Amino acid sequence: MKAVWLVVLLAVAGSAWGAPGDVQRFPAKGVPTAQLRVHGSTDIEVFATVIADYQRLHPGTEILYEDVITQDIYARYLRDRSGPNAPDMLISSGMDLQTKLVNDGHALAHRSAQTDALPAWAQWRHEAFGISYEPVAMVYNTRTLPAARVPRTRRQLLDLLRAPDAPLQGRVGTYDVERSSVGYLLATQDGQRGSMAGALLGALGDNGVQLEERTGVLLDRVSSGQLSLVYNVLGSYAQARIDAGAPLGIVEPEDYTLVVLRTAVIPRSSRQPEEARRFLDYLLSPRGQQVLSREARLMPILPAQGQQRGRSPARSYRPIQLGPGLLVYLDALKRRQFLDAWNGSMRQQGR
Repeated sequence: MKAVWLVVLLAVAGSAWGAPGDVQRFPAKGVPTAQLRVHGSTDIEVFATVIADYQRLHPGTEILYEDVITQDIYARYLRDRSGPNAPDMLISSGMDLQTKLVNDGHALAHRSAQTDALPAWAQWRHEAFGISYEPVAMVYNTRTLPAARVPRTRRQLLDLLRAPDAPLQGRVGTYDVERSSVGYLLATQDGQRGSMAGALLGALGDNGVQLEERTGVLLDRVSSGQLSLVYNVLGSYAQARIDAGAPLGIVEPEDYTLVVLRTAVIPRSSRQPEEARRFLDYLLSPRGQQVLSREARLMPILPAQGQQRGRSPARSYRPIQLGPGLLVYLDALKRRQFLDAWNGSMRQQGR
């Protein structure tokens, strides 16, 4: 199946092409020898520490980093891959779209000691590579939601949404899966993993759920108290706010916690493929993984010394595996059917 239909769908879902995100140039620290263009869905201020450390090792490399939302990483690459500003590396939490790029022949293979150390679920065909993982959580406001009522499982969340006093009416949020490709991925994964998914969507709709495209907006609203709880969001962004003093708590659901991989792909059109391979090996090296963990606050994909290789870091974690299974809900008919059902549940009461 050609990729054109997906570009059209994403353009419609995202109201044409999303405005380009911030671009930051990190000049070479020494005599310039190479330039690397990276499109990433990780905020620039988070990834800047990683780039700075890489340049300590490779001072001749200039890096241009553009913050791009996940669905636009895919769509803009297909549109601009032959242009002068085409990226040399794509780093995205949109695992399904990264997988589709690989499946459709748009990625270069790379194999090294660093990539061979990845667990099987974190790389596919030596062309898509998890560099960090992201537990998917519920985040709540500690001032507006009493500790005794904080849900620890999806069943408890459903009960809270159905409670007679309606504590979450108009005060709960999640991703808008028509605009957020990560939200779409998580919603389809929930649908495959639990029989409760439909009831939970209906209860969210009954409570006037607020739908947003980006994690930051949802966390802004729960931090301010406008929302009491947000469901199915990337946890690391919330932890950074907690560290800065925000009145937030994080719950990794005890029934199961989805784990998204922040995934790197070296596009076939890269003008600097060897530099991209070197950067990927750095990200997966012990040093790079430590910087991702300690400085960027992203959870490293490779186990720390003493942990067993290939095991999930927590018993309830359910990593979303890279591979062809992620392509199922990118089929045009499957996507339309899923979105119709999702809208029927989530946009109730005139939404």
